[in-house]
Parts: sequence; C-alpha cells; structure tokens
Amino acid sequence: MKIPFYRPYIGDEEIAEVISAIQSNWLSKGPKTVVFESEFAKSVGSEHGVGLNSCTAGLHLAQLALGIGPGDEVITTPYTFVATANTIIHCGAKPVFVDIDPKTCNIDADLIEQAITPRTKAIIPVHYGGYPCEMDRIQEIAQRYGLAIIEDAAHAVYTKYKDQPIGSIGNITCFSFYATKNLTTGEGGMITTADEELANRIRILSLHGMSRNAWTRYAAKGAWYYEVEQAGFKYNMTDIQAALGIIQLRKLEEMQMLRMQVARAYSEALADCEEIILPHDSHEHRHSWHLYPIRLEEDQLTISRNEMIDQLSEAGIGTSVHFIPVPKHPFYQEKGYRMEEYPETEKVFESVLSLPFFPGMTKEEVYYVADTVQSIISKHRR
Repeated sequence: MKIPFYRPYIGDEEIAEVISAIQSNWLSKGPKTVVFESEFAKSVGSEHGVGLNSCTAGLHLAQLALGIGPGDEVITTPYTFVATANTIIHCGAKPVFVDIDPKTCNIDADLIEQAITPRTKAIIPVHYGGYPCEMDRIQEIAQRYGLAIIEDAAHAVYTKYKDQPIGSIGNITCFSFYATKNLTTGEGGMITTADEELANRIRILSLHGMSRNAWTRYAAKGAWYYEVEQAGFKYNMTDIQAALGIIQLRKLEEMQMLRMQVARAYSEALADCEEIILPHDSHEHRHSWHLYPIRLEEDQLTISRNEMIDQLSEAGIGTSVHFIPVPKHPFYQEKGYRMEEYPETEKVFESVLSLPFFPGMTKEEVYYVADTVQSIISKHRR
C-alpha cells in the first residue's frame, strides 16, 4: 500500500520508556500506570482516572458501577462501533438507538427525549470522529430525567465542547488508546470521573473485584492478603502500556497540531469538489480530528462508495468505513432492530468513507490522495 489508512507516530522516547518499564520488572499494573492515570486525568480536567485494557472495558465497567443491569435501558447512537452497544448487552440492559444529526454524525440531541421510558437509566453519547456531541442539551435532558451520562470518547482525546475538555463533563467518560487513536498505548483505555466513589468502584471491578490497591501485594512493602468484594473482571492496564501512554500524552499537543495541518490540507484541496461532503467543524468547539471521513453525493455520481474504495485501493490508498451501523449486524437484526428506523444513519453509512489520516502524513501524501479522489470523481460525474 503506497499510503496506508494509518501509520503509528512512535519515536525513540516511547521505545525508551517501554524498555524502562520492562527493566523495572513491573510488567502488569504498577507505578507507571498510576502516573499515567494521574497525568491523563489532569490533562482533561478530571479528578480521577482509571487505566484499563480498552475503552470497551471502560464502557462496561461504567455501566456496572452505576448499577445498570437487567431490565434497564440505555440510549445511544446506532452510528458507532459495535462495542458501545455490546457493553449495554453485557450488563443485561437494552440498547435504545436514537438517529443521528447528518451534519455531525453525532446522536441527534433533539430526538433523545422521545426515546426515554421509565426503564431508561443512562445516555451514552459518542463523539464521532472527534467532534463533540451537543453536551449542553444532553446534560439538560439527563438532569431533568435523572439519567447518568457515560461519554464514549474513543475518538475524543483532545476534544473540547465549548471550553470544557471531553473527560470533565459526563458522570463517566471512556477513552480509547487503541493503535490508531490520537494517543495510543497499543491497546488500552481510560475512564475519567469527578466521582471518587465511582472511580474506586471501577478500580475494584477492573481487577477481579479485589480490594483497593490489591496490585501492590507484590511490591516490597505489599501485603499478601486481599479480599474479593464482588465478581470483577481482568480489565486493568499494564505498565508497559502506560509507559507508551506517558510519552504519547506528553507529545499530544505536537501530534494534534500535525493532525490539524493534515485536516486543513485535505479541506483546502477538496473544497471545490461539489460531489463530496467534508467533515463538519466549528470554531465553537475543539475537534480532535481522529478521522477524516468524506461523504459522496451519490445522486451526482455514477460510482458508489464501495466502487470508490476499490479504485482508491488500486491507486495504493488505504481507506476505511466508520461505521457499519449497529442495527445492520446480524446479532442486532435477530433482536429486532431495523435500519429503516434510523434513516439518517443509513444515508450517511451508504455514502461515507474515511481517508488516510495520521499525524506523520506529508503534504505530498495528502495531495496524492486528494488528487486521486478528484480524478475518480471527474470520471464519474453525472
């Protein structure tokens, strides 16, 4: 592939810190995890951070910590990676999907209220591509109905809603540090919260339900005795992951500036292409630019989204689709969900593709992608 969909931005500093973690003999959760939790929480203006092995683990534990279980309902978007909905299922609750605002691809806050029932316990807004949901409206609804807000911020490291960093707004915010994310630990995630009790509950659940700070039992002054307070999970972060995250966090501002430059270059290069809808942005918020998804105006073209992907691949350009909507998957179809109930989600899905996007991308690479997109479109205009 001439230009992959994503290329990691990893340097000698990350390698050195990972080697340091290995040489310290703390391979699982240890002091580097504690440092990373503290530094990350501070970076998003939150009181507490809990490092985990994925954002999925964070979403699962957030709901359990809030007491969500069988018979409950959780409102979220159908236009997200399936993990968002799966974790609701894992808790024994029911996902209730609300269609998206096609401009932002985020949950349409104006439709949330009509989906609330006496069984609704929480709202999980997903900040698609790194652009924030309408959190003022969502908070107002949540407060009026006594609902918790769990933010799926898998795309939203560095995002701000107005002047508030994502990570400091909802009851619990769940971040992803997967390999392609703005900040990576290879695999990994983090929850942030202002609620110490919730943070402690999630810490305990993340390590088999063992009493708080059970990980220190192998330290020089650690005690061998521990108690299992509930049936927890093995969801903790490791020091090897945290070592990578510590350096990535310190480089985040640099990486974000590079991402913004790539986004700006794409937007300028594709601005005159009327057959494409570019990603939404606003000076009111800070976009993390996790993705650069474009949408084809298919009524103006003789080529489909899938054919466009094939032709870009033939030109050596890697792409992806974010996302296959949750109700399209067989598991959810069998549970009675139907795509026709979410027309805006279906329309966006049929026309969207994500272009290569990563902080080390050169202008030459951006222009090659943009020129190729324009060339394909010029051959297929109606």
